[in-house]
Amino acid sequence: MGWKTLDDMDFAGKRALVRVDINVPVEDGTVTDTTRIERIVPTVEDIQDKGGKVILMAHFGRPKGKVVPDMSLEIIAPAVADVLGLPVTWVNSDYADAVSEMEGDEVLLMENLRFNPGEEKNDEGFAKRLASLGDIYVNDAFSAAHRAHASTEAIARLLPACAGRLMAEELGALEKALGHPERPVVAVVGGAKVSTKLDLLGNLVGRVDHLVIGGGMANTFLAAQGINVGKSLCEHDLADTARDILKKAEAAGCEIILPRDIVVAREFRAGAANETLAPDACPDDAMILDAGPATVAYISEVLEQAKTLVWNGPLGAFEIEPFDAATNAAAKKAAALSKVGRLTSVAGGGDTVAALNQAGVADDFTYISTAGGAFLEWMEGKTLPGVAALG
Repeated sequence: MGWKTLDDMDFAGKRALVRVDINVPVEDGTVTDTTRIERIVPTVEDIQDKGGKVILMAHFGRPKGKVVPDMSLEIIAPAVADVLGLPVTWVNSDYADAVSEMEGDEVLLMENLRFNPGEEKNDEGFAKRLASLGDIYVNDAFSAAHRAHASTEAIARLLPACAGRLMAEELGALEKALGHPERPVVAVVGGAKVSTKLDLLGNLVGRVDHLVIGGGMANTFLAAQGINVGKSLCEHDLADTARDILKKAEAAGCEIILPRDIVVAREFRAGAANETLAPDACPDDAMILDAGPATVAYISEVLEQAKTLVWNGPLGAFEIEPFDAATNAAAKKAAALSKVGRLTSVAGGGDTVAALNQAGVADDFTYISTAGGAFLEWMEGKTLPGVAALG
């Protein structure tokens, strides 16, 4: 690995500037989901156990360089204190004084970084002001690693830098999944539009052995092969692009897996009348809303032989029954293989996490990333500035 971790640093008597992602949902001034806060606990505890003082840096929402009271981290501070079980002091000015006066196991929480226009501009001056408050920089916010911001990129060049526990865990899981994976490798890519995942598909066909394409994206590939998809969600203007991806996959020895049977309905609603048909039998007045049981059976066969799985996106309209069937069944198969140690499974992306939670299998996957955009850019093979800066 090209980055240092907490184990490589001496925190005794040092001030650690820790970049975290606690961009949590808030309703009526109360945090409604503390998951992201819970995930920073190991890093905070480790630094304190090693004799260091913890200063948390984070963003909240998109204030675009202006002070927006509703996006103040003061709102989050009580929840951070509750989860950490430590005294947390929110500071919105006079940072240097607050740092010098830190006592015992007190944790400082700085104001929303994005209130300062220098944050998103990766301004070196702002980064220097941040760096002056600490001795060591710790990045524990993989979800912000695809942004070259002052608190994720510039500051890492100004102080001894390392990855926090969450960041290191995420990077380790991703490296195991696509960096140096055990083969065969299977990728599942679903979602509504091919246009949003062109870079992803282009990268994966050269790196995996089997690529399952589901959701509305699969319709575009079926249509590109001259198959009628009726009223289905489909990007007909990307037919040439889809055919190019199929050719690249064939040249690379990557099997593209498209639906072997389809579930169609005349209306998009829960419980809508539906039927399972061959992929080329979609009626003109119907839409494809899920893959059928024959498709799931084949995906299961492929997973049985696989060693590594990367998953991004559902296989159908998983939000409504019964069009969640293929996603649920494939996810349960992957989870069962992962649970007994036969498969290393890494999943990420908003819809993906929601789908796996809905299927009740999230806990059995090897690793689930909540990083969103950073996870997707990593899957696309792009360099993430926040990770590169730690090297």
